[in-house]
Amino acid sequence: MKAVNTELLDLLGQGGRRFVVPIYQRVYSWDYEQCEELLRDIVTTGAREDDYQHFTGSIVYIASDAGTRTSREPDLLIDGQQRVTTITILLASLAALLKTKHEDKQDPIGGFSPEDIHEYYLTNKRKTGDEYFKLILSQYDKDALKAVVNGAPLPRSESRVVSNYSYFVDRLAEFSHDQLADLCRGLSRLVVVDVELSRGQDDPQRVFESMNATGKGLSQADLIRNFVLMDLPTVEQNRLYEDYWFPMELRFAGQNRQSFDAFVRHYLTTKTYKIPKQGNVYDAFKEYVFNQSQGGTDRNEIVRDLHLNATWFANMALDQEMDSELASRFYDMDQNVAYPFLLRLYADFDAGKLGRDEFLQILDAINTYLFRRAVCDIPTNSLNTTFVSMLNTVDDEHYLESVLARMLTLPDHRRFPKDVEFLSALQERNFYKFKRVRHFFNKIENFGRKEHVSISDYSIEHIMPQNANESWQSDLGDNWKEIHDWYLHTLGNLTLTGYNPEYSDHPFSKKRDMEGGFKQSPLFINRGLGILEAWTQDAMDERAEKLAKQALLIWPRPQIDDSVEERYRIDGRNGRGFDWSQLHQILEVMPAGKWTTYANLAEIVGTGAQALASHLSAHAGCTNAYRVLNWNGEISDGFRWSDSNDEREPRKVLLEEGIEFDGGQASRNQLLQPEELAALLESELEV
Repeated sequence: MKAVNTELLDLLGQGGRRFVVPIYQRVYSWDYEQCEELLRDIVTTGAREDDYQHFTGSIVYIASDAGTRTSREPDLLIDGQQRVTTITILLASLAALLKTKHEDKQDPIGGFSPEDIHEYYLTNKRKTGDEYFKLILSQYDKDALKAVVNGAPLPRSESRVVSNYSYFVDRLAEFSHDQLADLCRGLSRLVVVDVELSRGQDDPQRVFESMNATGKGLSQADLIRNFVLMDLPTVEQNRLYEDYWFPMELRFAGQNRQSFDAFVRHYLTTKTYKIPKQGNVYDAFKEYVFNQSQGGTDRNEIVRDLHLNATWFANMALDQEMDSELASRFYDMDQNVAYPFLLRLYADFDAGKLGRDEFLQILDAINTYLFRRAVCDIPTNSLNTTFVSMLNTVDDEHYLESVLARMLTLPDHRRFPKDVEFLSALQERNFYKFKRVRHFFNKIENFGRKEHVSISDYSIEHIMPQNANESWQSDLGDNWKEIHDWYLHTLGNLTLTGYNPEYSDHPFSKKRDMEGGFKQSPLFINRGLGILEAWTQDAMDERAEKLAKQALLIWPRPQIDDSVEERYRIDGRNGRGFDWSQLHQILEVMPAGKWTTYANLAEIVGTGAQALASHLSAHAGCTNAYRVLNWNGEISDGFRWSDSNDEREPRKVLLEEGIEFDGGQASRNQLLQPEELAALLESELEV
């Protein structure tokens, strides 16, 4: 590797010099603010009377082979493409502007005439095709930059090359001749670190990471793409990119671009049964690829598999599913916690292991599970790990049964709410503040309809208004305040209307009989309101019960034979066929100075305390197992260090970590409860 300071224009102006941005590099992405900042720095530098030079970063490239006397291979630009591209666009816009000036104004300081700019910094005059251009961008931006350099009509494109060129043209049109001279001087004073890598000798990926402060400013997707493709032969790079990576990028184009990092995180979770930390996806992906390569899987297979999973993810999460019944289930799923498990399901569906009807039933069960828990206001911080734990519990021979049974036997804070709990929450909770209230009313309104009704133009209406005026106080009776406080935001008092402003705080009779009132409402959800004489406590109770029972039909709890469910419950308690990866993750993040019980951990991971204790004593990879104690805070008589040569006393180790003991029992003030263990794991995953 050679690294020297050099003037950027000297680097670009070398005879026959050509830079090509490899296909694996991210698209050109600088915005107006970055362009304006660069332009301001250049002009300021050029206006100084001293010989001040402006440092503008590093240019890292893999040097071309020697080639022949008649041709030279391009250098592969692997870092600094954003700056080089922006300077190229600026030079092209400057040349275009100067070309419109009077002949004696076309070269502000000498060496910057339109012809000089083109001949020295933008093109290789005697070459043709791609060799004519000093800089060739990757597929998305390539044609746009060619048009800019050639002064050709700009293509209709979302490429930032087009918009930034137009921006520079407009800005430079405002410049005086002296300002244009300052710009030219500033361009000639731009200095970069010229980092030349040798093919076959330097490690481009390692240099790339270090130059970018291990990825600062780059998305995980950028780093992963570079890692996968960078050190492959050019022909193989092009094939993998064009056949798999570019089609995958198209699925994540535009507003979906930010979803790629989330997808890779879900993909790795599906493959490894372990959730990478939010900011550690790239490192986790590299580790996964390394482990796969150790097992004989090459990059081609990994890229193909990633592409296939990206297709399934886009179908589920980015509204690209063509099967309408599947699409409607994916649309209803407003939480992303299930995606690792859904990727497993989709893979088996695509491979024919899981039938379409069974897939639909499982999706219905997952939607019901998530929705019921949301209604019942059960904390969500364990859901990520809940679905990860289900990855290893699928029985291919009894696919549907094994998935449903696992969901129905989830314990305590992971539970699948039963009908009684669901009905009670529906009728009693503050439904107006419920995040999915509109989803609920949409489902209620369209249940059983063949012609879908959009509720987007309707607003949530309090039948008994938030302001209980004298008329409403009279209608509600002596205990009007208690009724108003209790029932105001409950399900029975809420509905949909397009006449919210007109209804205002009017009495029920007026809301019922007015133009557009409840009597005339076309909505199913308002049926029955038009025949009521008054809106009373009993009426609200009856309506809440009616809607709640309808919700049971829309979000039914799956049914399997009681004996089958009990068998899976017993297997779960005994740890048979159990996935212990979540237990290991929790143990890894348990802090010193804290302890928990076998029962608390068993509740979190969904097994029995005895099975968990047996696993801890038998498995050498259980970090911090000594922080797990009996229910009363005593160290288990059966505790053994995984290393048979370890002679430390567990109590002494705990004391050194800050655990306080009263007699033989650890302080309950330092005990981590199940919800704290779940929150601890969730916060660790978000880092």
